[in-house]
Amino acid sequence: MAAPSASAEYYKLNMASLPDALYKKTTPLEKWLECAESTNDKKGFPPNSLNRSNDDLDPVVEYERLVGISLYMIGNVSPFAIVVFGLLSIFSVWARYLLVALLVYIGVLTALERFYFGPIFLKRYGRTSTMTNDIKDNQYLYTERNTSKYMNTTVVWPRSLHLAKDIRDKPVIFCLVPHGVAPLGATAYPMWSKIWSSRLCHWTCAPVVLRSPGIGYFMDKIGYIPAKAKPMLDTLTKKEESVGVFLDGIDGMFQVGANTERAVLKKRKGIVKIALRAGVPIIPAYAFGHTAAYSVCVDPFGILKTVSLNLQMSLTPFFGRYGWFLGPPKRVPITICLGDPIVCPLTPEPTQAQIDKHHAQMVEGFQTTFDRHKKAYGWEKKELKIV
Repeated sequence: MAAPSASAEYYKLNMASLPDALYKKTTPLEKWLECAESTNDKKGFPPNSLNRSNDDLDPVVEYERLVGISLYMIGNVSPFAIVVFGLLSIFSVWARYLLVALLVYIGVLTALERFYFGPIFLKRYGRTSTMTNDIKDNQYLYTERNTSKYMNTTVVWPRSLHLAKDIRDKPVIFCLVPHGVAPLGATAYPMWSKIWSSRLCHWTCAPVVLRSPGIGYFMDKIGYIPAKAKPMLDTLTKKEESVGVFLDGIDGMFQVGANTERAVLKKRKGIVKIALRAGVPIIPAYAFGHTAAYSVCVDPFGILKTVSLNLQMSLTPFFGRYGWFLGPPKRVPITICLGDPIVCPLTPEPTQAQIDKHHAQMVEGFQTTFDRHKKAYGWEKKELKIV
């Protein structure tokens, strides 16, 4: 298959169908682009062409993700839950039973992932170990590769980003919304460090997550940094590497709507200030499917939201496939659509007027990107509300 035309309007690459032999750090970008498709239609890809499930999913990949994602989800809350149940077990036998059940659940998932699925996929993907000292290499973990297959992750980008020299050879800020329960589209980590910018992309997360046992080690090894201004600026200017931000963060987990998608963007101006101070472009990205992968329980009084925001960790119950509490997501296709870059000139001390101007451009970029591709995802009747 020949690489798509450089003069096309839009491009798409299905990460699930990318041959396993090409899924490695040393593969030239050109080989990936040979697997991409393009369209000359300024309206984007045809209706319902971006919402396909992976019907050829290998059952072993599916089973591994049922276990692996569930282990990751419970791993995020287990340190807190173990402490709570441990203290309560002093006074309640039921808390003791729950603590034992939790430990058994985690133990079974860990054993399956480490001793059964791990060896299978390390061999299949030609790796000798799960983690190395090379962050860029770690982004090609078999677990994240399998997530792309499970969710049939597809990425779409405009001509303005395709092999753009003024973008490709410099760090950028990828801003992704909505967060949803879990931003599974972002876990196709290698594409963020290869397709549009050649610089390693570091995603951000709440500092408390990086301090969590187990999960914190994993996220540090694949390049996550704290969602704070200084680490982000240092990454962009001193390391000259890219940054990825889940712009609506924990707040975005609570934006539930049947016919309306909500993006928490109106007050997210700090990222614009960082981009101006670093002199790097912002690339808006909308993840279709993030909000449909889980069913979230939101209390009508907003108590869980307030507590979660104050603790910088989600405390809201959610259910995935089969109604599995804190389990694997429903097999909803994830399609990440990138918008045109927002050019932010180097401005060491940006004024509020400059920040407001570029923030408005960023918000418009998200709205335009959603409206452009919603029909192709099968969401023609859905609207995006900026909150």
